[in-house]
Amino acid sequence: MGNPLTPDVLVDPVVLTRTLVDIESVSRDEKVIADCVEDVLRQAPHLSTERHGNTVMARTDLGRDQRVVLAGHLDTVPVNGNLPSTVVDDLIYGCGTADMKSGVALALHLAATLPDPRYDLTYLFYESEEIESQFNGLHLLSQHRPEWLAADFAVLLEPTYGVVEAGCQGTLRVTVRTRGRRAHPARAWRGVNAIHAAGEVLRRLGDYRPRTVTIDGCTYREGLSAVRITGGVAGNVIPDECAVEVDLRFAPDRTEQQALDHLHEVFAGFELEVTDSAPGALPGLDAAPARDFVTAVGSEPAAKLGWTDVSRFSALGVPALNYGPGDPMLAHAPDEHVEIGKIRDGAATLHRWLAAY
Repeated sequence: MGNPLTPDVLVDPVVLTRTLVDIESVSRDEKVIADCVEDVLRQAPHLSTERHGNTVMARTDLGRDQRVVLAGHLDTVPVNGNLPSTVVDDLIYGCGTADMKSGVALALHLAATLPDPRYDLTYLFYESEEIESQFNGLHLLSQHRPEWLAADFAVLLEPTYGVVEAGCQGTLRVTVRTRGRRAHPARAWRGVNAIHAAGEVLRRLGDYRPRTVTIDGCTYREGLSAVRITGGVAGNVIPDECAVEVDLRFAPDRTEQQALDHLHEVFAGFELEVTDSAPGALPGLDAAPARDFVTAVGSEPAAKLGWTDVSRFSALGVPALNYGPGDPMLAHAPDEHVEIGKIRDGAATLHRWLAAY
């Protein structure tokens, strides 16, 4: 079968969105879509194209004073009866329409049709964002091809419903453990019930009042939540261990260590084990390309409530924002869809920003 990403498809970001959606690319199975993207980018004379695994990079080298990255992940969550794509009125339905093949379509459309941008551009179409970090294409590039990530500014084309979402929250997940002593329930006084002891952990969570932090005009709301609880041995045994898994979403003015120190304060006297941690990203609105981009969008930026790969760029000293046509509230839903008007508006905005040379 030939490559469905034909020249006629590449010039229309709406048609391109639907074509990308119809190439199934669940995480760890992105070879077909990466092959198609690599093929069309190698045909563009103004781009230098390379590949690492199922991540495709293309870049201009026009001698501009600044370089901007446009990045989007090629993978989706597992299909849920929502392929192939369908169109109903102004909506395209299908797996990955919002998260984030409509954003990928904007970048691929620009890569194919904008040979003379105002900044030098690096396009990154990367693998395995939806699963464990060890497989994430940007993580792998940071280990093996960090020069591909070098830039003055980056835009992650994550779903934001057409507004700029600046920075992102950090995330920290810990297991809070309580210990006890086993005994027979008929002689419960001879044991110490670890599940009962977890009541104090839950009380502290119920009493917790999260911070609201405003940075560069963007307001981040923190959150501390129990997300899983496990314990018990058998129906006739007083349990000697209980584990409460707790998730903290913290504002980017905290480091990972400061966030962990905070949890040690909240759960003083309890045993904590870190199971996942990732830093947040400051808004990054001071970079000149970022200011120009916000002007092109024409609306005030908001805080990104959640974690995205902007954090990876921030850790490298590259300011980064989130912007894409999809609605984040529809990500991973069986009725996932994207508005055609948002795709056209997003393409026009990016072209207005990048073509003004």
